[in-house]
Amino acid sequence: MNIDTRIKFRHLVCFLEVARQGSLARASEKLAISQPALSKTLKELETLLTATLFVRSKSGAALTEAGVAFLRYAGPSVQALREGVNSLRSGEHEPFTARLGVLSTVESLLVPEVVCRLHARHPALVVSVVTGPSAYLLSQLRVGELDLVVGRMTDSPQILGLMFEHLYSESMTLVVRNGHPLLADPHAHEHIENYPLVLPLAGTTIRKFADSLFVQHSISPPRQRLETLSLILSRRYVQCSQAIWVAPFDAVRQDLSRGDLVELELGIREPGGSVGLCSNPALTMSMAAQWCVEVLREVGEEYREGCYP
Repeated sequence: MNIDTRIKFRHLVCFLEVARQGSLARASEKLAISQPALSKTLKELETLLTATLFVRSKSGAALTEAGVAFLRYAGPSVQALREGVNSLRSGEHEPFTARLGVLSTVESLLVPEVVCRLHARHPALVVSVVTGPSAYLLSQLRVGELDLVVGRMTDSPQILGLMFEHLYSESMTLVVRNGHPLLADPHAHEHIENYPLVLPLAGTTIRKFADSLFVQHSISPPRQRLETLSLILSRRYVQCSQAIWVAPFDAVRQDLSRGDLVELELGIREPGGSVGLCSNPALTMSMAAQWCVEVLREVGEEYREGCYP
């Protein structure tokens, strides 16, 4: 089947923005066009494709099965075209840019080490890092807004159609501030529920591992909790309170080595989830993204061998 030459770049851009926003109103605002004009453009595209791409409702616009299938190719196509145009602009070449989606589990130790090595080898490289929940980052990867997503991966349907490569396994542990009462308590295991708890947000992949840790060791979680993906907030709150942090081990590794935080010696450590990189197989990987993959594999191997940065 030949591509209908009536399909224009604007059709794809409008389609991708509505898919990204889940709403015609928000998409029209982002694109700075009127909602009727956006709706007309989508209708033109659906007519040309002879397929319904969105189901409209009061709550927004949701992709149909046909829309999901088209999204796999529309995003990478637009991104490839943009890169091609940029590469031909004489005198306007920008530095190589790698666009990474980074989950909280790797932003404090793995990613800084990766960026250091990348900049040492590629002086003109720009590393653009976006943080957030895995569902959001994977959706950005799917439409070509990110080159890679790095972190503890999810079993969510969001990862379907994408490619995941395991780098290393990361455990979770319970940590407290130096001088915490539980450190001197021979029955600390029984008294955990008496102290505030810091947990990842409900519904996230890392939260499932945290919940599993408590179930496996028959611990009743406290009712007083702070739920967040922010490592900065978690670290600061634990240091100035009696709270217990269910933390990814990499996130607190340096705090433990400095003595700022202390691991509770309860024989409790969840065996580990898979930390890796996720890419979009439908997207032609840029040179900068390939450099990132190379260094991520290198550092991941060191992690597996116990040679941590």
